[in-house]
Amino acid sequence: MTIKSAILKIAQDAKEASLRLARLNTNIKNNALIRMADELIKQADVLKEANKKDLQDAKDKGLSSTMIDRLTLTDKVIKGMADGLKEVAALTDPVGEILRMWRRPNGLLVGKMRIPLGVIGIIYESRPNVTADAAGLCLKSGNAVILRGGSEAINSNIAICKVLKEAGAKEGIPEAAIQLISTTDREAVLEMLKLEEYIDLIIPRGGESLIRSVVENSMIPVIKHYKGVCHIFVDRSADLKMAEEVCFNAKVQRPGVCNAMETMLVHKAVAEDFLPIMGKRYNDAGVELRGCKETQRILSYAKPATEDDWYAEYLDLILAVKVVNNINEAIAHIAKYGSLHTESIITRDYNNAQRFLREVNSSTVLINASTRFSDGFQLGLGAEIGISTTKIHAFGPMGLEELTTTKFIVYGDGQIRT
Repeated sequence: MTIKSAILKIAQDAKEASLRLARLNTNIKNNALIRMADELIKQADVLKEANKKDLQDAKDKGLSSTMIDRLTLTDKVIKGMADGLKEVAALTDPVGEILRMWRRPNGLLVGKMRIPLGVIGIIYESRPNVTADAAGLCLKSGNAVILRGGSEAINSNIAICKVLKEAGAKEGIPEAAIQLISTTDREAVLEMLKLEEYIDLIIPRGGESLIRSVVENSMIPVIKHYKGVCHIFVDRSADLKMAEEVCFNAKVQRPGVCNAMETMLVHKAVAEDFLPIMGKRYNDAGVELRGCKETQRILSYAKPATEDDWYAEYLDLILAVKVVNNINEAIAHIAKYGSLHTESIITRDYNNAQRFLREVNSSTVLINASTRFSDGFQLGLGAEIGISTTKIHAFGPMGLEELTTTKFIVYGDGQIRT
């Protein structure tokens, strides 16, 4: 069978499975999710053994430590996958929800009801936990899913998908509702992106080059975010100890993810007090600082920031730092250089906090909290299938509701149009 015919078969089977999946009641879906979670834990050793092959290949190819971190399946990561599935099971099923009803003058009762999107294609890199997160969210929201992970995680993804499919089948889930494209040939992705008759939405997760390639080649609507240039603004009224802890967490806790802080903006009124303390803590943690002239004046070891640094998503222990004159300058900087992903303000000024919320146009805006909370699991979505920085059809971390659409439903009593 050629790659083209194999991908077509997968898509056709997924379409058929999606029609059956949309009719399943909530209890069946929840029982399947819980069984999947339990099986992931039971088969943790099998998953880690498969993951070892991917890790060895990654080391042989000289992949970065950041990439290897994303790729690694530990007991903690596997437990996180299982917990995510159970949290999704505990969430309200959006399918069939009636959003509102209204009565027309002619007596028609009109409403809107949530329905699944149908078949969702997920194209992702590195992180094998995405396999479980995506499958769980799609199952609960009544969508069939076609998974296409990166070649660097192929063995891990195959093992995880096998566990999920077998567990789901025991609870009445169609086997074709969760499918993984097991070939690493790029042709498979290109063929998948042509199948608009069978696939309703594509969600790419990975680096900017992957996402742009998907957008350029897809005949199917794409949910995307190109990069995460996330900012924290330390306002003049900030609790500086709080600011220190939040800014350290946002950069250092896991620098290789899209919700890590990439630029720190500091009000000039607190820069002399805050930057030496914060700079030392970053320096001790191995963070390279690239600063504006005022930052360099205060921190002599900071490297000069170029124009490109303000646009950069480092995904590494590198941080751009700028001293700003006021909140106006901070908001203007974010508007110019940001990627509509996640921004935070550290402040005790209520008016500034509310203004930051209103005027910063990113998909997640926080007050006095780390950008690392811009994550479906952390925000109570159970897990996320991706983060959208485009406003159609979703904006921000995407959970169950974002994997549904609505249709109009109308109750009549013989009305005809005149």
